[in-house]
Amino acid sequence: MNSAPLPFLPMTRPTIDEDTIAGVCDVLRSGWITSGPKVKEFEQLLSQLFGGRPVRVFNSGTAALEIALRIAGIGPGDEVITTPLSWVATSNVILAGGARPVFVDIDPFTRNINLDHIEKAITPATRAIMPVDLAGLPVNRDRLYEIAGKHGLRVVEDAAQAFGSNWDGRPIGSFGDLVSFSFHPNKNITSIEGGCLVMTTADEASLAEQYRLQGVIRSGTDGMDVIRAGGKFNLTDVAARVGIGQLRRLEEFTENRRELASRYFDKLDTPEFKSLGLRLPLPDFERSNWHMFQVMLPAGRIPGGRAAVMDALRDLGIGSGVHYPPIHLFTLYRGLGWKPGDFPYAEEAGCNLLTLPLFPAMTRDDVTRVVLALAAVLQTLIPS
Repeated sequence: MNSAPLPFLPMTRPTIDEDTIAGVCDVLRSGWITSGPKVKEFEQLLSQLFGGRPVRVFNSGTAALEIALRIAGIGPGDEVITTPLSWVATSNVILAGGARPVFVDIDPFTRNINLDHIEKAITPATRAIMPVDLAGLPVNRDRLYEIAGKHGLRVVEDAAQAFGSNWDGRPIGSFGDLVSFSFHPNKNITSIEGGCLVMTTADEASLAEQYRLQGVIRSGTDGMDVIRAGGKFNLTDVAARVGIGQLRRLEEFTENRRELASRYFDKLDTPEFKSLGLRLPLPDFERSNWHMFQVMLPAGRIPGGRAAVMDALRDLGIGSGVHYPPIHLFTLYRGLGWKPGDFPYAEEAGCNLLTLPLFPAMTRDDVTRVVLALAAVLQTLIPS
């Protein structure tokens, strides 16, 4: 008698508990569903997590990044140094403010921006550095801020993937300059859509509030003024209530992810996979939140490349993802002067990195299932 087929295992899936669902229903019944008391509560809880620093939430991590650049005074004629291996929002927000992204290749081991190459990219127009913590592995914060301080640069941390990560025991976001997080559904905690910005001063928080909602400043019972152009970036109370429920489980989620990542290493760090040319991420179980588990495929040895592997895994009921195509090779950025070969390590990663399933509700058996499927696919596709 044949057993029923296993359900499809997605690359990621948020875990929303019943208490959170009930809390969302309470918000809906309250009649106050846009920005209100739950937004304030969410911000207060986030501030506590980050040592009392001011925090403001937004309707996306992208909005948080864009506003961080405005607070930092980045505008036309300025340059911001960043990585080409990220979601394109990282550099799009720089362009949106009239500045120019300046890419620096990645370190092939951490897959983060190569800090040793940043100083060579600094020009008189450089105003900021925007690092990205790929897959939740933190950029070396000591070295990063040493460089920024030496050259008088702002740091806008694109920590979208690093919620729950730490640098030597200090939570990312609890120190540093401007730190932006994302609460997209594929992140370690979610507010459905959303993000937050951690700042250093009350004045910066006031600016963030103005930019968040049309530049409006309120005073007294009925006073209103607008002194700068803002946008519509506010988070709803519905979304904030989801975020509050998620935040309560952050430690649990992070530990689950670390355990699953450890299981992947146990199964993948073998002579068999090494002979197939598979390369693993750095095994950091202290600092990383394991937002993603990414392996480097020997795509050049595989007819059809990474896409063939992803299609074959999908046929076996396993989801996977691409994070990320190199930004500088998109048509928009080629039009700004970048070309293939400019950043070889980022280009290799962009063509070969495969994101495997990893989310808190997964089990150890799920990891085994993924590994067995990956082994079967690679053995089938790689010519002997």
